[in-house]
Amino acid sequence: MAGAKTVNMTVTAGEHSGKAAPRRGLGTIVDFAMASHARAIAVLLAVALLAFLPGFFSIPPIDQDEARFAQATKQMVESGDYVDIRFQDEVRYKKPVGIYWLQAGVVKAASALGFPHALSTIWLYRIPSLVGAIGAVLLTYWAALAFVSRRAALLAGLMMASCLLLGGERLLAKTDAMLLLTVVAAMGAMARAYLPLRDHSPGAPANWPLAAVFWTALAAGVLLKGPLILMVVGLAAVSLAIADRSAQWLLRLKPLAGTAWFAVLVVPWFAAILGRAGGEFVAGSVGQDLLGKLLGAQETHGAPPGYYLALFWLTFWPGAMLAQLSAPSVWSARAQPAIRFLLAWLIPSWLVLELVITKLPHYVLPLYPAIAILIAGAIDARTLSRTRWLIWGTVWWFVIPLIFGVAGIVTLMGVGRQLGLAAWPLIAGGAIMGLLAWRLYEIEGAEQALLRAIASAVLTSIAIFGVVIPALAYVFPSPALARILRESGCAHPVAAAVGYQEPSLVFLAGTDTRLTDSIEAAEFLREGACRFAFVESRHEKSFVQRAEAIGLRYSAVARIEAFNISHGERVAISVYRSSEGS
Repeated sequence: MAGAKTVNMTVTAGEHSGKAAPRRGLGTIVDFAMASHARAIAVLLAVALLAFLPGFFSIPPIDQDEARFAQATKQMVESGDYVDIRFQDEVRYKKPVGIYWLQAGVVKAASALGFPHALSTIWLYRIPSLVGAIGAVLLTYWAALAFVSRRAALLAGLMMASCLLLGGERLLAKTDAMLLLTVVAAMGAMARAYLPLRDHSPGAPANWPLAAVFWTALAAGVLLKGPLILMVVGLAAVSLAIADRSAQWLLRLKPLAGTAWFAVLVVPWFAAILGRAGGEFVAGSVGQDLLGKLLGAQETHGAPPGYYLALFWLTFWPGAMLAQLSAPSVWSARAQPAIRFLLAWLIPSWLVLELVITKLPHYVLPLYPAIAILIAGAIDARTLSRTRWLIWGTVWWFVIPLIFGVAGIVTLMGVGRQLGLAAWPLIAGGAIMGLLAWRLYEIEGAEQALLRAIASAVLTSIAIFGVVIPALAYVFPSPALARILRESGCAHPVAAAVGYQEPSLVFLAGTDTRLTDSIEAAEFLREGACRFAFVESRHEKSFVQRAEAIGLRYSAVARIEAFNISHGERVAISVYRSSEGS
């Protein structure tokens, strides 16, 4: 099956995978998965859940992007307006509506089922990201089957399940994990349209389900994050057409019918928002967001070319440690159709993103499945380089979990004021598995070493995301402030925030939370009972002076010492309650 598709791909050894001798240790899991696609999917799903669930329910809203997305969705549900996108009174036209609709659907369903406080429960908003991450892992396996054996496809999926960057994105209620799913679906469909013709096998008739997957994924990607998916797919298609001097294979994707279907899915919301906001939407999405990132360092996120290459060794850990070992064999086979397709998926978009001035680590995430498939194919074909200095790169399988583990324990003790004993065996296990992966690489082979490194990544993820971060209440002041409102005894408490004005506070304290200055906060308290002011210490003097000047009756309720992670500074927030009208 997979072997028949990949006989011309030199980094694939279908003839090895079907007759491989039984493996020991973690290799037995792969052997178990090889019995059927259902078993392979079950193994990928189990590993993905182990890697992605830690911290999913227990980590509070993370500032600033996640909380902004969640609050905009919350306002959609509250207002019943599913066209416009707003954070309080501020429009949010940087991204299309796709992720907000997905999040709103989850929250509405939870509310209908009677889930308490669904509107302010952040993990409900994270469900689309979790689904996107798990779906991307499974679709990487599906896409890889067009290029490599089932065993190699499983390894590619496991690399994505343990990928450090995806492990972060699955936890954030925003677009990137779900965008990854759409890109992998589109590229997997496009690969199946390209490879049969390029491999000179008998031409198959037009595949309508394949075309439906491609164009639906393309439309979903545009509704999630605008033109990024078009860039990845378009550059790959153009590169292949230039290299082959033919684009005939694209006809298998039924471009006329597909374009019509794409328009049916995408045009209605864009027409609705243009009718509602007109030039304001174009200025925000194209002028401010797209052109702003191309021409300048937006929100101080500028970096020189080479930024993504430098970060790759961390963000694609643990799979990245085999990239340099697979590169020579991949490059030598670059003329083969399967390799050419994967390189067309990877290289053009990577170069463009390196040249764009604004850079964030997750921008290259849609390109990582191509790397995972290339590495997995080289492992399966046993064509990894044996150059000594390249092999030494595998030491990072041990170093990275060791660094993360020590940093996690030190942070727990220094910031969380606790030992966090539950994390210690997990951290130790992650470091030991990483050490074994590195030291036994040349003895037991790349597959067994990679599986140990993946186990190390999962254990480290459970320790850091499941134990360490949820214990750091000091870096999440918004839940503490919102708790004061809930426990105030007021039916509908409202607050004004001065200084500390993070989106997570608006999400947890309520859409009516007023972000203002010290003068207006004092006036706000004078308007009635059940009103609170959260005043950061640097604004406290002016607040007190104004309160005295207007004869305000108020009382101090609490004082919270915390660390604002989005600004990298310590904060002290005093909570005042109005005594007016009481």
